[in-house]
Amino acid sequence: MKRVAGNFIDTNVLVYLASADPDKAARAEGIVARGGTISVQVLNELANVARHKMHLSWDETHELLATLRRLVAVVPVTVETHERGLHVAERFGLSVYDAMIVAAAALAGSDVLWTEDLQHGAVLEGVRVSNPFLPSQP
Repeated sequence: MKRVAGNFIDTNVLVYLASADPDKAARAEGIVARGGTISVQVLNELANVARHKMHLSWDETHELLATLRRLVAVVPVTVETHERGLHVAERFGLSVYDAMIVAAAALAGSDVLWTEDLQHGAVLEGVRVSNPFLPSQP
């Protein structure tokens, strides 16, 4: 399963796929298994984390990203994403990077943004924020 317009997955959730915490790894795997969408920004952020925090080799980093691209749909970061992201940052007081994730999720037609970086339950640009690592989440 690739694209599920309802699910947009933030970088921080994907990092937990390689977590030493089995509960968080399982929750992240469950979200990815349902299919969803990410943006090129998420791929870039994950590549950076893989290299600098997870200490993966370039080959391992390429393999991780290729596997992920097979499992989820990837949307580009466009000028439209950029403009909407700036609006989101200004309107909600978010960092530019978080706002670009929200904008990409909204433009992809997602209704859920899986992340632990934003306020759980908030609705931003029609997208509900859900923290998959809270005890009450799937």
